[in-house]
Amino acid sequence: MGRIRSQDTKPEIALRRALHRLGLRFRLGGAGLPGRPDIVLPRHRAAVFVHGCFWHRHPGCKVASTPKSNTDFWVARFDRNVARDGKVMRELQELGWNVFVIWECELSAKSRLSPTATQLAAQIRERTITSIAGVLPQTG
Repeated sequence: MGRIRSQDTKPEIALRRALHRLGLRFRLGGAGLPGRPDIVLPRHRAAVFVHGCFWHRHPGCKVASTPKSNTDFWVARFDRNVARDGKVMRELQELGWNVFVIWECELSAKSRLSPTATQLAAQIRERTITSIAGVLPQTG
């Protein structure tokens, strides 16, 4: 487990490159934000997490299997991860951030990367427009 990376994973780098090509500029690491999001877009008040399907229990994904040995340990560990993910998302939303979760399996194949990044970019931009529209005064 010591060789498992928490930053700069292949799926994360692939998503960052795709978002940059789509014109989105971002910061990395999310220092100072709950849960330290992988990608932070301050201009859009958006936080993006790139979750590994195994560690964060992607529902319905074949990668999110439970090991056969020491099952009780793994189930408890996965439950803590999922509970922490939910808590972090609630905290970020309470602070006014739009939270997005992208799963590793959505980025693993090149054929899925581009549509996923395009859809994420559209959602980020759409929520920013919605947020701004909600703040602007109505004129008459």
